[in-house]
Amino acid sequence: MGSPASERQPNFEQEMKSALPDELPEFLKQQRWFGGKARTIRSVEVADVIQFPDSKFEAYVLIVGVEYANGAGDRYVVPVMQAEGDARTAENEPVLKMRSESRRREIVFVNALANEEFLSALLQMIRNGDVLKGANGRLRAARTKALQEIAPQGDLQPKLLRGEQSNSSVVYGDHFILKLIRRIEEGVNPDLEMGLFLSEKAHFKNVPPLAGSMEYQPNQGGAATVGVLQGLVLNQSDGWRFTMNALAQFWEEVLNSRADRPPESSRSLGPLEWSQPPEIALKLVGTYLEATRTLAKRTAEMHLALASDANDPAFSPEPFTPAYQRDFERSVGDLTEKNFGLLNEKLQELKGDTRAQAENVLRSKDEILGEFHATLGSPINAMRTRVHGDYHLGQVLHTGTDFMIIDFEGEPSRPLKDRRVKRSPLQDVAGMMRSFHYAPFASLLAPTSGEPVAGEQLERLVPWAEAWSAWVMAEFLKSYLESADGALFIPASPGEVARLLRINLLEKAIYELGYELNNRPKWVGIPLAGISRLLQTTRD
Repeated sequence: MGSPASERQPNFEQEMKSALPDELPEFLKQQRWFGGKARTIRSVEVADVIQFPDSKFEAYVLIVGVEYANGAGDRYVVPVMQAEGDARTAENEPVLKMRSESRRREIVFVNALANEEFLSALLQMIRNGDVLKGANGRLRAARTKALQEIAPQGDLQPKLLRGEQSNSSVVYGDHFILKLIRRIEEGVNPDLEMGLFLSEKAHFKNVPPLAGSMEYQPNQGGAATVGVLQGLVLNQSDGWRFTMNALAQFWEEVLNSRADRPPESSRSLGPLEWSQPPEIALKLVGTYLEATRTLAKRTAEMHLALASDANDPAFSPEPFTPAYQRDFERSVGDLTEKNFGLLNEKLQELKGDTRAQAENVLRSKDEILGEFHATLGSPINAMRTRVHGDYHLGQVLHTGTDFMIIDFEGEPSRPLKDRRVKRSPLQDVAGMMRSFHYAPFASLLAPTSGEPVAGEQLERLVPWAEAWSAWVMAEFLKSYLESADGALFIPASPGEVARLLRINLLEKAIYELGYELNNRPKWVGIPLAGISRLLQTTRD
């Protein structure tokens, strides 16, 4: 495929830098991983062209800078490969075209990640610790000692995974998974930094071992992480699919039971008020509660590992400070004003009970802001640490008897420096608890098989969905606090734990409110119910 190395002209890369910016805006808008689809692109530049020195193909890694009409710009990693004529990939993906004067013909570039030879070359580059130079920087690969332990030298069948939104991932046999980070920022990506710390320094066993990495080092400015290679975890499913399967059994039990509604206490009590699951929860939820306890223990062990090195500035625990608390209050206040304003704008589009619930939540805005101020305006007697940052059921893998925790990148939409800020580990706890609240409703509204539940049956099952989430959240929190007992990041008194957890739960639910209003308005009742439940437990 493409021209052999001997035919390459010395000025071809410069032609690419000149010709491709006109073609890139439309190309980028068609990519799942491009995060600027909703923004107006002002200009695009090819900041660097890094050629792969392989005689079998002609491939390049483009470092692409995007400037928008408003706000900060982005940098993207775009691997391309020359194709013959008007060739397309098997999936009919978009292509880049340019006219080359040096080669006197039109050149067509396709997605290099669709080519197995290129994918194998990426892995070999990491194995060798190669450095590839461009005009304005270089692509440097590095390996860890775990790479050889996971798989000795040899060919591994590569496979590009489909469906990811913000990055691209490649599986190599049953041994490795390579995450190619598409939108890059100066600094170490948390997925690399946290993976290296947890697996090699803290020796935490419930994360994939880090095998290698790739970074782009510009001639001017700091390096940016481009790829993270990890050992592949053989698993039965991720935590979300595992939970959907458990909920399918739960609904079958509920529909076969004689109980019309769950006990009122199952829905009204806060999670800190449970001492043990009620008998009906043990009967209907079954073995999923035991899995929840295991996940809670692993979560606490992860947080203890992240807080285990007082001498590493990037990971050493730090106290809550007035400045940090003011910034946090400002952030959650801005989020509340923004998403409540959006809810008010869309209020007329909501129907029935959802609209009534939205009106009640809107009337509670000052109460919510007051709670943020009361908690964050007072001393918090606990330490802040590095946290996962985007913790939910989709970020854990169920192996059959245990859980592995993955994807420490944080929320990709947040700036990298924000994702590295030390926070309360209860933020991760809140994220998982909100995931437990979403799960039963998602299994009704978007089941993995069959039609969505509606009408009278949905009305009957909603109280059971609230009960399931209350039981599971309570068991998760109880087991987490038992496993993290005595840790410096857990406040000493239950009242302080409850207040700190509540503001993190509120922040997460308010974030979800904005997301659902913008993306899935039919699901907006889920975060509204979460906010309402939190407010009700305070008032009671």
